[in-house]
Amino acid sequence: MAYLDANASEPLRPQAREAMLAALDVTGNPASVHAAGRAARRVVEQARETIARRFGASAESVVFTSGGTEADALAVHGLAAGRRLVIGATEHDAIRAAAPGAAVLPVDREGVADLAALERLLADGPPALVCLMLANNETGTLQPVEQAAAICRRFGATLHVDGVQAAGRMPVDLAALGADSLALSSHKLGGPLGAGALLLGTAAALVPLIAGGGQERGRRGGTPSLPAIAGFAAAAEQARDGAYLAELRDWAEAAACRVGAVVCGGAARLPNTACLALPGMRAETQVIALDLAGVQVSAGAACSSGKVARSHVLDAMGLGALAGEAIRVSLPWNATPADVECFVVAYVEMAERRKARGFAPNR
Repeated sequence: MAYLDANASEPLRPQAREAMLAALDVTGNPASVHAAGRAARRVVEQARETIARRFGASAESVVFTSGGTEADALAVHGLAAGRRLVIGATEHDAIRAAAPGAAVLPVDREGVADLAALERLLADGPPALVCLMLANNETGTLQPVEQAAAICRRFGATLHVDGVQAAGRMPVDLAALGADSLALSSHKLGGPLGAGALLLGTAAALVPLIAGGGQERGRRGGTPSLPAIAGFAAAAEQARDGAYLAELRDWAEAAACRVGAVVCGGAARLPNTACLALPGMRAETQVIALDLAGVQVSAGAACSSGKVARSHVLDAMGLGALAGEAIRVSLPWNATPADVECFVVAYVEMAERRKARGFAPNR
């Protein structure tokens, strides 16, 4: 089996597993004042310092959540008071669902946000909360976040960045980006499911999405999951750079293109991600065919929806029918040449069967 669906969830890193097992032996509640509670709190605070140091924030700015979706929802809910909403056309559903009725910032055919349109949107009306992801979960396309941040500052707008897919695969630093908040997810960088964080800039004031208990400095109620948070921090320490995966990704793309595939997304992409459309063959058919051949990939945002659906990301890019014919190949941190070879063989065989059975683009 070749697991090539890392953008849905990465394999657990061994260091994260070790940290989780150690945290399972810590009995106390971090809110308790006795020795056991203080021991539990040390686990949380050490993890907080690790995440802050790793992603260019202060420890006080780190709000632990259950994952990237909650971090995005917390940012939209907590930072939007009195502000109108502007979101990128290719944002993850976590943002789209949290910001119904938001103005939409268009993208070009490579999936890159139109910064001139951002200036026009911000110039017309009261201050805004802008949501712009750093790297797209389907295509891997990188957004010009630093330039967008400069525009937001000129117009008094607040900028929230979904950094879920970028973290651990490229340099991510809240201060360097110039954003007001940054969402992260543990299991997208080799940590466990069930942990994430929202990092806040120094001037950001946050209204809690979940009240009660006073945890996380009153910004997120609920007893924190020590094992998940400890594993998150350990994985973040290890997940430094995914550039080594680019060569394997390019090999997979080149082989697919030789049998008719089209690469969706721009040149500036995550090194582990390839969005490949095969004209004339539905995405769900490709996912099933590859799965039967022992290769696990996704289509659209299957990581969050649990189903295969037409991609709103590729629709926003103006790719027409290709939006229903694209799969996502996302290499995990432990991908090997054997994994890519497995994909190449299966993909070529699938494309040849398509040709033999008379599949043709529905144009």
